[in-house]
Amino acid sequence: MPSWSSSPFLPYIGIKLITYFPGNSMLNLPGIHASYVLFSSTTGQTLASMDGTVLTLYRTACVSGLASKILARDDSKVLVMVGAGALAPHLIKAHLAAKPSLAKVIIWNRTMKKAADLVEKLRVECTEKVCFESNDNLEEIIGLGDIVSCATNADRPLVKGEKLKPGAHLDLVGSFKETMRECDDEAIRRGRVFVDNEAALVEAGEIVGALERGVIDKKSWLFGGIDQRDEAGRRDSREITVFKSVGSAIVDMLAAQLVYEHYMKG
Repeated sequence: MPSWSSSPFLPYIGIKLITYFPGNSMLNLPGIHASYVLFSSTTGQTLASMDGTVLTLYRTACVSGLASKILARDDSKVLVMVGAGALAPHLIKAHLAAKPSLAKVIIWNRTMKKAADLVEKLRVECTEKVCFESNDNLEEIIGLGDIVSCATNADRPLVKGEKLKPGAHLDLVGSFKETMRECDDEAIRRGRVFVDNEAALVEAGEIVGALERGVIDKKSWLFGGIDQRDEAGRRDSREITVFKSVGSAIVDMLAAQLVYEHYMKG
């Protein structure tokens, strides 16, 4: 994932190298490992080498947090987290920062011990007055979520659109190839879909499938539509919003810029 800029405000070239080993969960290891290298776009010098996995966790969660800030209801009370992997605690903290009204977080995972362990970890780490709990009945808790955030490697839909409550915000992070799906067509049909970039058109299984089956068309999309303009955000309190994130090289470089410049300032 390469990116470059000659702007005086962003004089960098960056590249991220990634490996994906989904079977690593059996070894209690992350499925994704990455390294990031930042260069000067003025001289070509190597400026920094970073842990790309950690960089990705933070930048991915922050993008979802931004989407939540703009698209989720301001009176959101319940966050449902689908998945308890490496990204889950970052996503939870990002949504809590974006929506201070959140009072409860419910975590589901295929292996419920991981969900329970994450609950205990967050109870210690989070100072906000938030209730953390785990629940093994996914279909039941989906309907409770004002925000439903998904970070899994699912190849079959976990979130059923019919279960989403009016006004819910659905945050889809896990899928990055067309064979992966975290929600069904009904969730896409009921929601107003936003994406972080047009790569979702060919990379996100939920979107690729929905387009192929005629559930949505390209004209119904808001590519990169996450900004503060009134027309780009939530239209009313009962609208269901869907944000699909597949990641982008430019956001990687912006995150690397933040890390590098903060480090150089000491």
